[in-house]
Amino acid sequence: MLDLKEPVLELVRLTSTDLPPDVEMSLRAAVEQEEAGSAARSALETILKNVELSRAQSTPICQDTGTPIFYVYHPEGMSTRKLRQLITEAVVEATRKSYLRPNSVNALTDKNTGNNLGDEHFPVIHFEEVEGDILTIELMLKGGGCENVGAQYSLPNNELGAGRDLAGVRKVVLDAVQKAQGQGCAPGILGVSIGGDRGSGYAASKEVLFRKMDEASSDPSLAAMEQRLTQESNQLGIGPMGFGGKTTVLSTKMVGMHRLPASFFVTVSYMCWAYRRRKMIVQGDQVRYE
Repeated sequence: MLDLKEPVLELVRLTSTDLPPDVEMSLRAAVEQEEAGSAARSALETILKNVELSRAQSTPICQDTGTPIFYVYHPEGMSTRKLRQLITEAVVEATRKSYLRPNSVNALTDKNTGNNLGDEHFPVIHFEEVEGDILTIELMLKGGGCENVGAQYSLPNNELGAGRDLAGVRKVVLDAVQKAQGQGCAPGILGVSIGGDRGSGYAASKEVLFRKMDEASSDPSLAAMEQRLTQESNQLGIGPMGFGGKTTVLSTKMVGMHRLPASFFVTVSYMCWAYRRRKMIVQGDQVRYE
């Protein structure tokens, strides 16, 4: 088996320091929507300069290098124990090389481990066995600021007049965006799950954020709602970093889940403009990154 420690380390480095092309393209398009000389345009221009410098110098895009969230899709027979060991070793090395900032703090003692490792939940690693011989590892770095403004709603919500339908979903998602203001480091990307339980709803609302910027839901009703929520979020006037303007949300990603009849959860994971997610694909001795 190919030694994967260095390839996984490179995945972490790329994710932390090199914003994906589709995200950068969306940010550059957003600049043109804002008025010349406005605080919104200035904020976006500063963001893009930061993106260029981070890529050139191989330094983190944001000082908050976030929670590492890995999704590992592995062939039958591949040891998840060994894969976990490879990933954790790469995370430790990435921290030593300053691609990641030491972020893992014990919630009870406030002690920082210094290497981005904690209990079995830090870093976050999801495993799924797949057919074929291709190993795919996806990584998202989810910053604490945008994580803080995520939200979960239980419908119906009488305060917002939101019922158990897509119209109700729309109301609570827009409420989450309105409450986030600049604290989510807008322009943001919304990951929205409909259904599930409280735990699976949050997991799905993050997993859907691995979709590309222009990748709409395969469900026509959700695809239409994604587009509508992005447009209506941008009419709230919050703008980049909360300075006002036309660009509050770059994209919305939605997924529907089954639920119990008694529960109807809508979960919103807010991703900041530093939309750090990358994919590593291994087939035989070949490794490529997307």
